[in-house]
Amino acid sequence: MSQHKFVLDESEMPTHWYNIVADLPTPPPPPLHPGTREPVGPDDLAPLFPIELIMQEVSGERFVEIPEAVREVYRQWRPSPLIRAVRLEEKLGTPARIYYKYEGVSPAGSHKVNTSVPQVYYNSLHGVKRLTTETGAGQWGTALAYACSLFGIDCEVWQVGTSFDTKPQRRTLIEVFGGKVHRSPSRLTESGKAFPEDHPGTLGIAISEAVEVAAQDPDSKYSLGSVLNHVLLHQTVIGEEALRQLAKAGEDKVDLVIGCAGGGSNFAGLAFPFVRENLTGNANARIVAVEPTSCPTMTRGDYRYDFGDTVGLTPLMKMYTLGHGFVPSTIHAGGLRYHGMAPLVSHAVHEGLIEPVALHQRECFETAIEFARTEGIVPAPESSHALAQMRREALAAKESGEEKVIVVGLSGHGLLELGAYDEYLSGRLEDDPLSEDSLQAALAEVPVV
Repeated sequence: MSQHKFVLDESEMPTHWYNIVADLPTPPPPPLHPGTREPVGPDDLAPLFPIELIMQEVSGERFVEIPEAVREVYRQWRPSPLIRAVRLEEKLGTPARIYYKYEGVSPAGSHKVNTSVPQVYYNSLHGVKRLTTETGAGQWGTALAYACSLFGIDCEVWQVGTSFDTKPQRRTLIEVFGGKVHRSPSRLTESGKAFPEDHPGTLGIAISEAVEVAAQDPDSKYSLGSVLNHVLLHQTVIGEEALRQLAKAGEDKVDLVIGCAGGGSNFAGLAFPFVRENLTGNANARIVAVEPTSCPTMTRGDYRYDFGDTVGLTPLMKMYTLGHGFVPSTIHAGGLRYHGMAPLVSHAVHEGLIEPVALHQRECFETAIEFARTEGIVPAPESSHALAQMRREALAAKESGEEKVIVVGLSGHGLLELGAYDEYLSGRLEDDPLSEDSLQAALAEVPVV
């Protein structure tokens, strides 16, 4: 009888986050001040972040200790399970062994709580009264609202307009955890007023609004759910646990690690510890980041300095970008609708350590339905992209007869995304790849550095 779940005891949970900067062959380019175009220093970030997060943002240390107060909250759901997809393997008829690291068991239903908890904890040490943020589909807003409820901090969220309109349950869940939600673009900020009220919104605009409000209030700080180095750092508990669980499963070699990538935090959390194993000569896994064809940041964007937000309030970051003014189509994977990619993920892609792939959303939903009917979990639309690539790889293994070991990240559940599944099942869901004209128009707005 094959074992399905590989779990760690709470005592086996990682005590440190992993910082890939320590092992990269070349150092990543620094962020630049939007005004001076000089490298950003700690003082430039102080209005938005507490000193602990700023130091993690610029750290070159290989491992950063997880505070005990954070580990205590992590124990509510961590370690998360590594599950072998036995029934899916049988359905596909593949000799590949497929494992998925499931982050949907967290209180807010996704991987995002791995970073919301330490971010709120560090802010609480400095008497911060309010955290502002953006959210796409709503997973990050939910995670931050939950963490704020634990540490007694107010949470204010600007949600991308199209998600606000089409995902009311996400908004309600944020409010259940105590967060206050605004449709972005809103009339509450100068950044929002620059766009029509019925604008579908983007993560870039929502970031501009949240940053603007935080910067103007000494009792408030800003909190980001992806992209920045310290956010990716916090997520590495995922990959660190997965390595230990694979050892328990008797796997001494992994052939493929696959994750979806929007801003980069979920992907990096799983993948970076495996990248380390490759860099140190302990492994030789292919590591694949999957994005939507409608927002193909890594596969069709430029690797250059650009703003992290639409209005231009954030530092310039060297990353794969479609242009900070890019407005993606309203696909259902709201967490993958960001114009840029995390600088550390971008650097690793540029160095050839990570392979990017873009897929159409109908193929992803088709795979998600198959996964639900075999493994019993309805995936988040974002994760369905990783699952679709996993399915391609498993079928390729079937053709070649290779017994490959595939590890895939399942970053959340899709129980609040059933409207998207309804569109797919009723035949109304369409692919919406990015046209070359739209791409070039968006890239034309990127500053020359």
